[in-house]
Amino acid sequence: MRLVILEDYDLASEWAAKYIRNRIIQFKPRYFTLGLLTGSTPFGFYKKLIEPPPGPPGNVTDLEAECEAFEKKIAQAGGIDLFVGGIGPDGHIAFNEPGSSLVYRTRVKTLSKVPTMALTVGVGTVMDARAAFALYKAIEEGVNRMWTVSAFQQHLHTIFVCDEDATLELRVKTVKYFKGLMHVHNRLVDPPSQNSRPPNGEWA
Repeated sequence: MRLVILEDYDLASEWAAKYIRNRIIQFKPRYFTLGLLTGSTPFGFYKKLIEPPPGPPGNVTDLEAECEAFEKKIAQAGGIDLFVGGIGPDGHIAFNEPGSSLVYRTRVKTLSKVPTMALTVGVGTVMDARAAFALYKAIEEGVNRMWTVSAFQQHLHTIFVCDEDATLELRVKTVKYFKGLMHVHNRLVDPPSQNSRPPNGEWA
């Protein structure tokens, strides 16, 4: 697991963008969305990336069948190489709210606020990705269902990217340790000609 700490939001965003650029150059990806509110127009943003945009559309009749088909599409594509997601203030990923199972896959999820239903990849789906990339504020919390993002602590290739403000509640020793590894982390955002996909043993 890596924790990349940058001075501010803009620098954190730039580091993340460079990392994603390098990973896209290293393999020709298909794009899958994290989730979709039921009844909404599917994937307007992703139409700029790929046609047709893959993912579980929220306006189909048989939602359960659509979730199963979505998981099959991921398998047929060879799995997920890179998962990119933001983290909610309550520690949720995609539509996996506090209390969600850490092993479920793509499914229909009841939400606590309006709208009350969505299709979402499950934490189990995300954990199968070969690399997980997320912004996280509570890296030292234990793994539990009330903070679904905590499951990433058990993923070998997780990168948490945050700015200085997000580290205020972390232990000083934790922050110093990961800042001391920035010379290693920054190799991940070197220009692609100088950067290769890290072998499994290279991850901290």
